Amino acid sequence: MSEYFISADIGGTKVLLRAAEATDGDMQLCYERRYPSRDYPDFSDMLRDFLDGAAMAGVGGNPASACFAVAGPITKQRASLTNLPWVMDSAAIAREFSIPAVKLINDFKAVALSIEILSASDFVALQAGVSYDKEMGVVLGAGTGMGVAWLIWQGDRYIPLPSEAGHVDFAPADELQDHLLQYLRKKFGHVSVERLLSGPGLTNIFEFLNFHHPNDAPDPVQASLGGDCAARVADLAFNHKHPLAVMAMDLFVEIYGAYAGNLALSTLSRGGVYVAGGIAPKIIDKLKEGGFMKAFCAKGRFSELMSEIPVRVVMNPNAGLLGATREAQHMLLKK
Repeated sequence: MSEYFISADIGGTKVLLRAAEATDGDMQLCYERRYPSRDYPDFSDMLRDFLDGAAMAGVGGNPASACFAVAGPITKQRASLTNLPWVMDSAAIAREFSIPAVKLINDFKAVALSIEILSASDFVALQAGVSYDKEMGVVLGAGTGMGVAWLIWQGDRYIPLPSEAGHVDFAPADELQDHLLQYLRKKFGHVSVERLLSGPGLTNIFEFLNFHHPNDAPDPVQASLGGDCAARVADLAFNHKHPLAVMAMDLFVEIYGAYAGNLALSTLSRGGVYVAGGIAPKIIDKLKEGGFMKAFCAKGRFSELMSEIPVRVVMNPNAGLLGATREAQHMLLKK
């Protein structure tokens, strides 16, 4: 068969791995599999299992290139994942699996790489705004953690710049959020945005409200859910109308919108704001209710400017994998 390449989107909860074939610049999917991240002690064991499965599916030989999108900072092609006990090194992976070209990229750089190749149906607009070609954009998203990448126009395309902006300080916007910050400061010391805008973050908000409003719920809920219980909080809010869970979801959305607005304002992202990650598509109806955009635009003298910035939710759950696949194919073409 023609040369094939592999790509992966590696998050704290799941890993998506793909093998694809390059033929005359086009791509044909050969094999794909999803893994629970914590089922494997390290990435090498998972990759070995994937390559064995690909071989059984008829994908022969070693990959010619590989690009792995990882949730965490990358230094000299080495990464310690933020929400997994894994250390990944591109050179070590290349040697172990005899892959000529291996590259690690930040997971939200991968999402950013996918923005230009996604179709219109992959987005839901929260604010149409006024689109400016070649202007700066930003991609952010809550999932197991909070990821952020910038989009900067260079030459004839957008170049993504990864960041760790999910770990900047949380900035409360009202008195209730002041109390939330004080509550989390006692628990964590430093309170980053990710402590609120993530799966565990939604759990933190719900636990705070149970502490702050102990008598406001008609039925008791365990005071400390522990870990990432976002799915349970969402179920309580959407399916059971639990008052504190509904309040937690509303507060989560408001903080999300305010943070997205801060990112857009800090770089004047007239090219658009793209809300990605695992949580946004699952709560799209809540995001469309208006609380997100109200907080996004609430920037005082700059509120009118904020109302002109396009804001879209990325609904395609494979955006990160698509971006990593695009990069792996580009690596192959550059050989």
